[in-house]
Amino acid sequence: MDYRHTMMGRRALGAAAITAGLLLTVAGCGGGDDETSDKGASSSSAPAKNDDGEQQSQQPESSTVLAEVKGEGGLTLAVTSAKRDDGGFVTIEGTVTNNTGRRFVAAEWRGDERELEGNGGSIAGASLIDQQGKKKYLILRDTSGRCLCTQFTGGVPDGETAQWFAQFPAPPESTTKVDFNVGSMPPAPIELSEGGE
Repeated sequence: MDYRHTMMGRRALGAAAITAGLLLTVAGCGGGDDETSDKGASSSSAPAKNDDGEQQSQQPESSTVLAEVKGEGGLTLAVTSAKRDDGGFVTIEGTVTNNTGRRFVAAEWRGDERELEGNGGSIAGASLIDQQGKKKYLILRDTSGRCLCTQFTGGVPDGETAQWFAQFPAPPESTTKVDFNVGSMPPAPIELSEGGE
C-alpha cells in the first residue's frame, strides 16, 4: 500500500515539474499579442535557426533581385532566385526586410489551410500563379503537413533582413513567367530559370 502511494506521489510530482517547466518556457517567450509576441525568439544579435538547427543568414547571399514588393507598414519582400530543379519542382528564394517598427512573426504568411497550421510563422501560405495556364500552384509539403519552406522561428526583428525559400510543383516547360503571392503582399512577377543557370 505504501509503495503504491509513493509511486502515485512521484508521478504527481513529475507531472507538476513538467507543467512548471512548460509554463516557465511559455512565460519567457511571451509578452504581447499574436502580432508582436515572439515564439521561441532568440536575441536579435543571433541569427535565427530553422527546425534542423541550421542558422539562417540575416544578409542576402545574392545581390540579384528578380522582383521586389512592399507591403503595409514597411515590410519588403524580394525574390532573388526562381529555378526549376530536377524532379519536377521549382525553388523560389529571397529575402524579407522588416521595417515595421516591431517583430514580424509571419502569422499571416503561413496560410489558412488546416493542414498548414502546424508550420507556425512561416511562408507556408505562398503560391505561384501561372497566368498563361490559369493555374495556381501551392507550396509543397511532406506527409505530416510540414511545408518545404522557411519557418521564421522567433520572427524577424525590426530593422533586420532574413532569407527564405519555398518549393512548388513546376509549371509546364512552356511557362516561363509566374506571380509569387504570399499573405497580403502584392504579387511579385518573376521569370523562371533552369536549375543549371
